Amino acid sequence: MSNSSIEVKERRLGLPFSSLRGSAIHLFLVLGLSLLPFVLPRYILSLAIEVLLFAIFAMSLDLLLGYTGLVSFGHAAFFGLGGYLVAFLARGPSANLLITVPIVLIGTGIAAGIIGYLVLRTRGIYFLMLTLAISQMLFGLAVKWTAVTGGSDGLSGIPRPHISLAGLSWEFDSNVRFYYLVALAFLVSWWTLRRFVSSPFGQTLRGVKENESRMRALGYNTWRYTLAAFVIAGAFGGLSGLLFTHFNWHAAPESLYYTVSGQVMMMVIIGGSGTLIGPILGAALVRLLPSFASTYIDRWQTLMGLIFMAFVLYAPGGIIGIKEFYQRRTRQLKAPTSEDTGK
Repeated sequence: MSNSSIEVKERRLGLPFSSLRGSAIHLFLVLGLSLLPFVLPRYILSLAIEVLLFAIFAMSLDLLLGYTGLVSFGHAAFFGLGGYLVAFLARGPSANLLITVPIVLIGTGIAAGIIGYLVLRTRGIYFLMLTLAISQMLFGLAVKWTAVTGGSDGLSGIPRPHISLAGLSWEFDSNVRFYYLVALAFLVSWWTLRRFVSSPFGQTLRGVKENESRMRALGYNTWRYTLAAFVIAGAFGGLSGLLFTHFNWHAAPESLYYTVSGQVMMMVIIGGSGTLIGPILGAALVRLLPSFASTYIDRWQTLMGLIFMAFVLYAPGGIIGIKEFYQRRTRQLKAPTSEDTGK
């Protein structure tokens, strides 16, 4: 039975085909993430944690790069700020996630609002250079302000988080428990960002990316929309920094450095910008490939560079773009030609 006939029958029963298929995918994703700790070795589970938290980071940048058309080379600023904020909180008042997560989201969101107010007056290369400059300024501040940030050594001894409410407490001290925390944060972030990009707000951002002057002519205040996207992206970048700091028990100024921004941009480009699944695939490739390739070759950085160049030159749509290219190619080959139709 074809998919179209199944869809017709489900519509008669009041069950939309696309909704059922989407729910099945979501269920499969949740079950798959839930079962990973039972099948993965300890080291591979640590890599899975890194992939998921960097997937959150990459999705936050894709909200700017893929959906709004803003090429930011300073997104590490929010990643690092989120890490330092939770370091101050966890080493001092509390490591309770019910306290730290709202403070980090609000704090990095406010920082993104201030930075966005300054940089969103520009576009193109000027926007890219301004975001890079601000990120590097924060990196320099973190290195020099030793009394607060620990200088180049950073802040260590950051405990794993917990949730305490009404006398009940859940600890995330082991890697398995922390994995489930990161997996939950990933699913919530993916669902939230998916709601954002599929809403009228997300459609407006796509319009700004395609033709900002036309959107302004239609009466949209494009600056406010881009500022809102910048704030949301900054908040989710801070969330990934929070998880990364808890995972490593350490907050370092290197998390603010431009190489971190470059790495997450690679994830988005290799996976496919303008989609949420693309940055996830890109994060998996960029974080997993060095770990496995370094066991066989010494110059794995060269391999990463060649892969990135290949995607930029021959597959600008990323991994998702390759799939779409072959689907279009298959449809073209299956389409009847003029000779087949007798014309």
